[in-house]
Amino acid sequence: MRELPGERIVYFGDTGRVPYGTKSKQTIIKYVRGDIRFLRQFDPKLIIVACGTASALALPVVEREVPVPIIGVLEAAANHAVAATRNGRIGVIGTQGTIASGSYESRIAAANPAIQITSRACPLFVPLVENGHTHSEVARLVTAEYLAPIRDAGVDTLILGCTHYPLLRDVIADYMGPGVTLVDPGEQTAAFANRILTQRSMLADSIPHEGQYQFFVSDSVENFASLGSAFLEREITETLQQIEIEQYERDTNGEGIFDDPKGRPKDGG
Repeated sequence: MRELPGERIVYFGDTGRVPYGTKSKQTIIKYVRGDIRFLRQFDPKLIIVACGTASALALPVVEREVPVPIIGVLEAAANHAVAATRNGRIGVIGTQGTIASGSYESRIAAANPAIQITSRACPLFVPLVENGHTHSEVARLVTAEYLAPIRDAGVDTLILGCTHYPLLRDVIADYMGPGVTLVDPGEQTAAFANRILTQRSMLADSIPHEGQYQFFVSDSVENFASLGSAFLEREITETLQQIEIEQYERDTNGEGIFDDPKGRPKDGG
């Protein structure tokens, strides 16, 4: 919202099926195809897969199936980390699926094979955030347990490789110390989206008067209103609606992502 103030944004959070990080690759691909099919109803000019696990496991498959630009959160974060490190040691934390995929490691190695990478899956971080434990003693204990090997490795840059993890930034920063740069994939991806839209002359040049932001979830609206407000650092006052995402999973081979589903009218964004 800050990076692209003139754009209309349609957000879908698959809150009914999180966490994605513990699911199999095929399940993640199936979920992401359904997520995209829902978003295609709004005729978007750009789709952001705003999930580290989905970016690692599903994006390489579905990006070939969608006729609009689609980006994930890995590339921009990895590139920023490579540029930010001073001692050539980068840490990566993420869900089990993201870390097991080796996606961050391969991107970093492609940019600079001399960089040393220390990775760690942190499966309890997402449920901690989802349940409001972003500054609790429990969060501090779990952070120390997960990040000890990364701190011991002497990294000076740490990629928060799941878009939930920035809500734990304060606890993570306290543990890692002031000499470690924390890389927020969401922040870097927003800047990347700006560059893509600008390069393609697709950037909106005026702010819509109404209906600029729409939020959809697959579970309780009430639960998301609280959590989403924490992510946005402001109260969600716009349209917030629960949908049945399963109805958009027509198949498992990508059919249906290209076409424009019937249902909600095209809305732009």
